[in-house]
Order: sequence, then C-alpha cells, then structure tokens
Amino acid sequence: MMFENGRGPLTNFLEKVLTAVGEAAGSVLGRVVEAVRTLFEGDPETRKKVAFSVALIALSAKMAKADGIVSQAEVQAFREIFEFPESEAPHVARLYNLARQDVAGFDAYARQMAGLCRSCSGGPCQLLEDVLDGLFHIAKADGLIHENEMGYLEHVADIFGFDEQAFERIKARHIHLEGRNPYMVLGVSPSDDFTAIRSKYRSLVSEHHPDRLIARGVPAEFHAVAHERMAALNAAYEAIEKERRAA
Repeated sequence: MMFENGRGPLTNFLEKVLTAVGEAAGSVLGRVVEAVRTLFEGDPETRKKVAFSVALIALSAKMAKADGIVSQAEVQAFREIFEFPESEAPHVARLYNLARQDVAGFDAYARQMAGLCRSCSGGPCQLLEDVLDGLFHIAKADGLIHENEMGYLEHVADIFGFDEQAFERIKARHIHLEGRNPYMVLGVSPSDDFTAIRSKYRSLVSEHHPDRLIARGVPAEFHAVAHERMAALNAAYEAIEKERRAA
C-alpha cells in the first residue's frame, strides 16, 4: 500500500487497531474485523484496501505456522508486497505475530476475506485470486512449497470458492517442476480451437492487468506479483501460438 510521507491507510489503521487490541492474544480476528468496519464504515474503498492488506498479513502468518518455518526469503517476498516505513515495522510485525498466535484457525480468516466479496457474482471475486497469488508468491520464495503449505493453500482456495480446476490453473503459474503447462496456465484444453484460446487469453490479460488491481483495492506494491502473473500468461500464450503455427 502506498504511503505518503511515511503515512497511509494501513499505517493509520494498524496504530488504531493495535491500541484497541491491547496486549492480549486470544481471539484477535473478531476485534480486527470490527475495527475495520467501524473505522472505515463511511469509506468502503479504503475499507476494502485495508481489509485486503490485513487479511493477507494474517493469512501469511497462518501459512508460516503451517510449516513451522519463516525463511528470510519469505520475509523478503512479504516485503515485496507490503512496503512500509521502518518506523512502522513493529506494528506490522505485531499484527503478524498476533495472527500466528490467534486461537482462531486460518479458515476463519479465509472466510472473513471471502466475506468482503459478497457483492461479486459469477464465481469467486477477483480480489480473492489476488490473495492466493500473494500467498503462493510468499510460499515459493525459498524455492520450495512445503507439503503443509500446499495443503493450506488448497484449503484456503476451497473456502474462497475456487474449484479444483481453477486452483490448478492458479498453481500452474507458480509451480512447474517439469516445465510450465501453457494450457493449464490459461485454463484451456489442447483440444480447444485457437480462436477460443486467444479469446480466453485476452480475457485473462484484461482481468489481471496491473492497472485493474488499483480499481479493486489492491496495494500498489502487489504489482510485483501482478507483473509475474502477466508474464506467466504471456509466456503460456506465446508457447501455444508457436506450437499451433508449427503444426
């Protein structure tokens, strides 16, 4: 999230919510959600931005707990998404640690995130796919996604409303041990007509263009993940196009 003169919506929110939460760990989720609703009741756009950021911080913390290790590479990946002044690092770290210690399970956090997109129709909100991409970005930063992390990501995706095919499409952008499957990345089939494949590709590019992220309340720093996603989509389409021309 962008900060002006070291300040910004997320910073202001963290200062207020952490004061309200106090020193107790326990069940933090309910107090965090209530603070978001109360502080930004008359500003739904800011509320969505802040809630997105806090939810991804919390879900990242819960994912770190899944494999029991927080590597330096994962910390760096997290900072690529959330850029904040060093003076605010203690606030972010405290919320992260409270989420890790929270008695509420990660599924409660995931459901709260999904609840922000009740107004969306036609499947899971695009914002939720942004969250999953962010979690994948952090999980793979150390070069290996732990089995428990993958199980975690699958469960979160299920709570978000993504079916198995949609989850495999998202995963294919990040994990390709035997080479990236371009058809899976685009969510198409080798038997599909190239015209249909091109149409799907153009639709995905439109949905995932970095400029579209701002409109749906995604922090500017998240564009590092968005550009990575666009690169995967472009590479997949180019590979299929090359294959079809050769045929």
